[in-house]
Amino acid sequence: MTDLRGLSDLHRLDPGWARALEPAAGRLEEIAERLKLEEDAGRDFLPAPEHILRAFEAPLHDVRVLIVGQDPYPTPGHPIGLSFATEGHVRPLPRSLANIYRELHDDLGIEAATTGDLSRWSEQGVLLLNRVLTVGAGAAGSHRAFGWQSVTDLAIEALVARRRPLVAILWGKDAQALAPLLGETPTLQSAHPSPLSASRGFFGSRPFSRTNELLRQQGADPVDWRVVETPQGATQPALF
Repeated sequence: MTDLRGLSDLHRLDPGWARALEPAAGRLEEIAERLKLEEDAGRDFLPAPEHILRAFEAPLHDVRVLIVGQDPYPTPGHPIGLSFATEGHVRPLPRSLANIYRELHDDLGIEAATTGDLSRWSEQGVLLLNRVLTVGAGAAGSHRAFGWQSVTDLAIEALVARRRPLVAILWGKDAQALAPLLGETPTLQSAHPSPLSASRGFFGSRPFSRTNELLRQQGADPVDWRVVETPQGATQPALF
């Protein structure tokens, strides 16, 4: 039986996020109960419980870029609690992520990584946040009525309230619905990188270089968008 008691234990998160999400503790307990019912009914969910709140383990204070996803990949072994990211061993990469890498190459000349683990972005203050933080195995969108949106909306409001440098990247209509919460935060909006929509405005949108320029305008350091370190002696692409 999966232990879900830790889902509402905010003390294991970054202290800044723990304080910001404290008003959602009751909702998290309700979601944990809902997940337990799913499991009791023989319906598996993703990601693993220890990864559900992973996006909030990196310091709230350090976040400078927000990338919003919809819900986790529904394929077992894929999601790791960071939007668009996968376990490092996953092959082939999800097509949305492959399209992100294609645009990253076209934008900044960074070669596509073979791994889908985007932890290096997270470590640099890129909050990879799904609107909904769990999903039924093999059933995309199946947990959208669980109440996760009130938790992730609260997280976004906390980001904006810091009044620190921040750029929001909103891919697709679900993410763009959050624009009112972002106030005056510089925001980049385009089509979703899904194969169904990437050719309708995602490709060619240059989100990575534009984000770095907006960070620079706010006096913040740019993000090094390489997913893996460049080997010593290799040529490093420009950050802008």
